[in-house]
Amino acid sequence: MSFVEWLNLIRAAEKSSIISNNVRKIHYTFPDGREMVEEYSLETGIVQRRAWRKKQDLRGEPDWEIELGEVSKELRIGGEFLLRESNTEPILSKRITKTNIEWRIRNLPYPVETYTVTADTEKKSMLVRTSNKKYFKVISIPELQRCNTPPRQDNISFKHQHNTLIISYQKPKILLDMEKSVLLELKDVETTTDLDVDCDELLQQLMGK
Repeated sequence: MSFVEWLNLIRAAEKSSIISNNVRKIHYTFPDGREMVEEYSLETGIVQRRAWRKKQDLRGEPDWEIELGEVSKELRIGGEFLLRESNTEPILSKRITKTNIEWRIRNLPYPVETYTVTADTEKKSMLVRTSNKKYFKVISIPELQRCNTPPRQDNISFKHQHNTLIISYQKPKILLDMEKSVLLELKDVETTTDLDVDCDELLQQLMGK
């Protein structure tokens, strides 16, 4: 996919928008039936969460897949915790800043010299390895895939603190330009603050609010 193709896909989607708790929430329905939801901070204009759902088929409602933001695997019914995310397994989360894409992998106790983070230009992803062979992870970078730009090793930096590996990727200019172009497209989408609309209910279910 290219910058232009992604922008055309955003333009072709049916879009609705609401504002709640200082966040603008956008729901997209694409021509192929896929759905996407995003949350943008009204203070910074930066996307905080993004999730996808494939077209519904005869097997029932497909699950949402979280691309950006915290993922909670905790299930609560009647005030009782039935399932809680392991506090020892590595947990990957992702966030966006003005200049970087940032990943945090929690529950990695090894010292910083144990880790290697390398760019995979062919798959437009990053590879995370430990020298003790205790951890390996392929991290896709869909933002770079959407602007058809391979990752560069010199854009990657990482540090380790509090049992968490923090990886930063400096955004290339083409990605910054694409983000601005998408915001311009969203500027004219009709927005409501009615919290009872279906779009808000959908987003609250998805984001666990």
